[in-house]
Amino acid sequence: MVLLKVNQEIIINIEGINHQGQGIARYEGLVVFVNQALPNELVKAKVKQVKKEYAVAEIIEVIQENSNREEPICSVYSECGGCHFMHANYEFQLELKRQIVEDAMKRIAKLDVKVNKTIGMKNPYYYRNKVQLPITKKDNKVCIGFYKPMSHDVVDIEKCFIQHDDCNKVIPIIKEMIEEFKIEPYNEHKHSGLLRHVLIRKSFAFDTMMIVFVTTKMPKEVDKIKEYLVTRINNLKSLYININDKKTNVILGENEYLIYGEKTIKDKIGKYTFEISPKSFFQVNSEQVNTLYSKVVEYLGNSKLNTIFDAYCGIGTISLYVSHLADKVIGIENVKEAIDDAKKNAKQNGVNNAEFILGNAEDEIPNLIKKGIKPDAIVVDPPRKGCDKKLIDAIINAEINKVVYVSCNPSTLARDLRILVDGGYKVKSVQPVDMFPQSYHVECVVLMSNVKNK
Repeated sequence: MVLLKVNQEIIINIEGINHQGQGIARYEGLVVFVNQALPNELVKAKVKQVKKEYAVAEIIEVIQENSNREEPICSVYSECGGCHFMHANYEFQLELKRQIVEDAMKRIAKLDVKVNKTIGMKNPYYYRNKVQLPITKKDNKVCIGFYKPMSHDVVDIEKCFIQHDDCNKVIPIIKEMIEEFKIEPYNEHKHSGLLRHVLIRKSFAFDTMMIVFVTTKMPKEVDKIKEYLVTRINNLKSLYININDKKTNVILGENEYLIYGEKTIKDKIGKYTFEISPKSFFQVNSEQVNTLYSKVVEYLGNSKLNTIFDAYCGIGTISLYVSHLADKVIGIENVKEAIDDAKKNAKQNGVNNAEFILGNAEDEIPNLIKKGIKPDAIVVDPPRKGCDKKLIDAIINAEINKVVYVSCNPSTLARDLRILVDGGYKVKSVQPVDMFPQSYHVECVVLMSNVKNK
């Protein structure tokens, strides 16, 4: 095997795509991942990183283009780490995501199952209802934007094509405010300065906004900040200061202080209204979440169920959305604030058959089953790391008839499906949904049934 060297230039054929949206090639037997390359392209690339089993390279020139390649509409796309697929037309992005899911099914789960076409959006831009932006200073200029890939170097942005345009309009106002009051942005190398991040949430349904500043301490200019923003942002409903004085990559600190407006903003999924606080998990794509949850409803079926479990229920979005399908829905979540919000959301939507339990799903579900509460179906919507093994074992041991698995990570989804299949389940349908256009991220809904109960 020929050893590649950093900065070496090579000409290679792109054979496929990996789960991070990089083109896959081989050079003298070594796998090379190429940023912003598309399958069936011949490219000249410069090697940026060399490991024992693979190398990473960046395109210098596309010698033979895939016909689906197109010019990105964003001027900082090549620098910014927020998007990954803007160099491909949208229909091809959807096919690439289907391929990413299919590859995970074959390679990790060892399953030969059909993966349906990815369900896309009519308009794959300006869809995000939440954005978290680091704030720094370069050459005495305030910079607010996204990190370059594999770095903490902030790419300053004027306009982001995937976040709601109201969020874009807020950024220059915040920059002007920082300059006006001479607020010092955070320097993570020196662990000095005040202002670390800004989190912006936008309600699509009610046209309101929440802004959260993450600071190392309470700013002495807090009253000036409030007055400055309230007079310039008409739909500002909620303004917070979140304190994070630790040397950490975690954005939000433990303590937050409401300095203006209401504690929450509201948004809707279908006919249901949800209260959203700074730390709430709420799907970032307000439009497409209806498509996602409608697929969950479809997979749960038309016949009335006795009980549905909703593991990793968050603020109760799925629990409420499927509540009409069962006599009782039980949501389980280990974040107290989320459970409190879920209970409030059920009450304000008039949903009386939803119960919410604070605890780890892998512990609470076996306890419920021991008490004789066995569901007809379970919906799991875990974080990127996938389901806890104890939860999967509990599902298998209880022989729950139907499992609807919602996942934002094809790799951990495939790992968990393999365990469920080995435990007596069959994959009935795999449906990718594009919740994150222009990126390599893809959401999936999978329907599984217990073979023993058939």
